[in-house]
Amino acid sequence: MTTNHPYNVLFLCTGNSARSIMAEAILNHKAKGRFIAYSAGSYPSGRVRPEALKQLELAGISTEGLRSKSWDEFATPDAPQMHFLFTVCDDAANEVCPVWSGHPITAHWGIPDPAAVQGTPEAIAHAFRQAFTTLDRRIGLFLALPLETLEESAMQQEVSSIGRQ
Repeated sequence: MTTNHPYNVLFLCTGNSARSIMAEAILNHKAKGRFIAYSAGSYPSGRVRPEALKQLELAGISTEGLRSKSWDEFATPDAPQMHFLFTVCDDAANEVCPVWSGHPITAHWGIPDPAAVQGTPEAIAHAFRQAFTTLDRRIGLFLALPLETLEESAMQQEVSSIGRQ
């Protein structure tokens, strides 16, 4: 898989309020121009969870420009062509996704929904911290892949296996 441009990555989730937003910000922060990350939801909530923004801020990652948006924005002819597409919640993995031009490499990186956690503020903060930590680790593994030298079938296997770690 070679490209003269940065690789475009789309993280999908149902509400696009926490996990996919954090993944977008983490990858854009760590990628150093090698990747451009986006996020979207099948049924976007229209707002980003403050707990997700707090996790990013604690890690020194910019939250500027983050917003909850529909995956329809990325299914138009003038949208950026995606090279990778990752679902980060079970609902989005089971939904019928739009047809993406260019046949991106896809994988499911399911993570428990921290926004669904009920309880004390500490329990909720812990759930968001766990989601952030898991995404950060998986994105680190993804960035370590030798994309320029892997065949497409091997790349598909590698990015899928990251979701099981």
